[in-house]
Amino acid sequence: KGFEVDVVADVRSVPYSAAFHDYHREPLQRALKQKDIRYVYLGKELGPRSTNPAHYDETGQVQYDRLQRSDNFLKGIERIRSGLAKGLNIALLCAEKDPAFCHRSLLIGHHLARADALPVQHIRFDGELESQTALERRLVSLHELGQDLFAAADDLAELAYKRQVQATSYRKTSDA
Repeated sequence: KGFEVDVVADVRSVPYSAAFHDYHREPLQRALKQKDIRYVYLGKELGPRSTNPAHYDETGQVQYDRLQRSDNFLKGIERIRSGLAKGLNIALLCAEKDPAFCHRSLLIGHHLARADALPVQHIRFDGELESQTALERRLVSLHELGQDLFAAADDLAELAYKRQVQATSYRKTSDA
């Protein structure tokens, strides 16, 4: 409510939590409704666990660049755009508390900031806001890339982004 959120878009591929039952889809919907906040499930469109084998590399790791070009992902992005065009303030919900380690920022925020030039803000665990730009600077620092005097800031941010995606994106297990 403090950020005037009208809609929570749940972007978890699986809208349930093994640790926090209040974050199961149905109890979450009820709790949000009591606060006059709408809930929409977009995990099929914007979740990190694609059902399409073409979105994975030979090691079973999802490739965000492939996901970002898929019809399903683009339909989810269009739903976000449509809601924003109606004046809704939309918060994306996932399970990871730090946006530097979550597909919210690495898959969806990255796409929205580049393809749509939207000013993406992340609500951090401590309640502070972090812009997508600030997050990407933090990734540069996390990957210790700020030392290169010959690389442009955008190039360093893109390299840090790629390293973070490689380190954190979903990987199928042999039984998945």
